[in-house]
Amino acid sequence: MFAKFLKDESGATAIEYGLIAGIMAVAIITAFGIFADDLEAAFTKIGTAMKG
Repeated sequence: MFAKFLKDESGATAIEYGLIAGIMAVAIITAFGIFADDLEAAFTKIGTAMKG
């Protein structure tokens, strides 16, 4: 019974997808943090151009 429990990998895929999603979230948050000033400047420029 214990050996069968150790060989059971049915939950491994869900855990792997969870880890991938977590890593992607950290990467996206980090990227937004790095490029925050550039993004703000770009949106400000677009907003100013739209106002005329």
